[in-house]
Amino acid sequence: MRGEVFIGIDAGTTALKAAAFDAGTGRTLARAEVRLPVAAGADGSREQDPAALTGALHGAIGDLRRQLGRRRNDIAGVGLAAQGGSGMFVEPRTGIPRTRLMLWNDVRPFRYLARLTRTHPPSYWRRHTFRDGPGQGLGRFLWLKETSPELLRGAYLHVGVGEYLYFRLTGVWRQDPCHALQTGCYNVPRRRLDQRLLDLVGLPLSLVAPLREGHAVEPLAKSAARRLGLPEGIPVAGPYMDHEAGYLSALGVSARPLQCSLGTAWVGNYALPLSARWRSPVQLVLPALAGDGWLVVQPLLTGNVTWDWALAQWADADHARALGKLDELFAHDPLPPEGLTALPWFNWPNPLAPGAHGGGALLGLSPRTQPAELLRAVAAAMAFETFRVFREVARRRTVDAVVLSGGASRGAFFRALLAGLFAPLPVFALEEPGVGGARGTLYPFSPRLARAVSARVPPPRGRLAERIARGLRLYLAVFERLYGRVSAGTPIAFPENVKGSRA
Repeated sequence: MRGEVFIGIDAGTTALKAAAFDAGTGRTLARAEVRLPVAAGADGSREQDPAALTGALHGAIGDLRRQLGRRRNDIAGVGLAAQGGSGMFVEPRTGIPRTRLMLWNDVRPFRYLARLTRTHPPSYWRRHTFRDGPGQGLGRFLWLKETSPELLRGAYLHVGVGEYLYFRLTGVWRQDPCHALQTGCYNVPRRRLDQRLLDLVGLPLSLVAPLREGHAVEPLAKSAARRLGLPEGIPVAGPYMDHEAGYLSALGVSARPLQCSLGTAWVGNYALPLSARWRSPVQLVLPALAGDGWLVVQPLLTGNVTWDWALAQWADADHARALGKLDELFAHDPLPPEGLTALPWFNWPNPLAPGAHGGGALLGLSPRTQPAELLRAVAAAMAFETFRVFREVARRRTVDAVVLSGGASRGAFFRALLAGLFAPLPVFALEEPGVGGARGTLYPFSPRLARAVSARVPPPRGRLAERIARGLRLYLAVFERLYGRVSAGTPIAFPENVKGSRA
């Protein structure tokens, strides 16, 4: 492999990132990022234009080729990962889109999903999905049956971002298990697509693409090679779900990492053996991609939607300027004053007001409360929520390290807070947080090449460590008082903590 170059692609919710790596040294040779506009409607719609996806793919590859210069002739393979749960309808033979891409956070189908969830007890859904409800795609299908039934009459294929881009590269339709689980057609214990799950909404399995098998690759199609300026027939790996790829990149940092992706959605990913027994209401459980066992993808009910709101309110309405002010705002003190805390569930309906959106809250306000203190309260709460969900995973030494990646991991205050909370478990941050997912897609070609470059984060000591511990106690007490009965917020639990745990 010495002298060869491999390209990794990570198509997220708001940006497509790509990077080129030297197979011999692992060094990043070139990087590119193209923003993906999201059309947000007053009705809760969240959509993207499929043409923007293909345009971003072509633009990113073109940018990499320009940066590589003569080394573009050494490109020997491509890996692809993408966000899961979004969907659009295409013509199966040509891949021509017939709808816009409906994103995973489009709220229009949510009431249909809630209605379907209530048709069976949680035990039914756990038996098929290892979680307390169905994949959100089933809600989308029920919604479309009422609003656009012509899409479901057998002429079109329902695909996600990974499937669509993989077809554009190879001419082959296939999907990753995590996207299939989010679509609602994947049986976790049987590790296969399941017609019985689609029977719940009266649709055939032919509506979705076949599953990816392990780390199988397909050759780059002649038409794609011509459009992208890449060598015809080079292997293309994927499509992986972006969190699968992120976890594969963290495997080189430690043997059993808890890989925390602090991006648009905050998610923790970790592996468990086949014999493990545990439970979490909102987890996504997949076949492990390295060895036997399970890969658990655990979304948090917070994320950069929360953080971006806080930045706009109390730092600067311009996102770039807000990020530039953070060091100054947190230099004096990374924590809010005693007694001030936040609940960062901005990504979840209001548990105290059914039908209302937004579960975020602030507690401990006074006439003296300053904007910077509110910003620090939200940041601390996001770190506290991360620890609350994963504390049992850390306590049981199910994992041997925490590896931070994604946009928010660039914040020194987030790194320090999480290092203090998880101590003595070591915490690492990627030195190139923007390319971790792209690296992970290259695992089939070389596990060493997929390994992320990281540095250990020293945990806070002394008075700051004591204040973090007190802030956590306050957060947990407030959380339990207000949201302790919300089942979706139940942290990961093992047999001694919960009756009937299973996975």
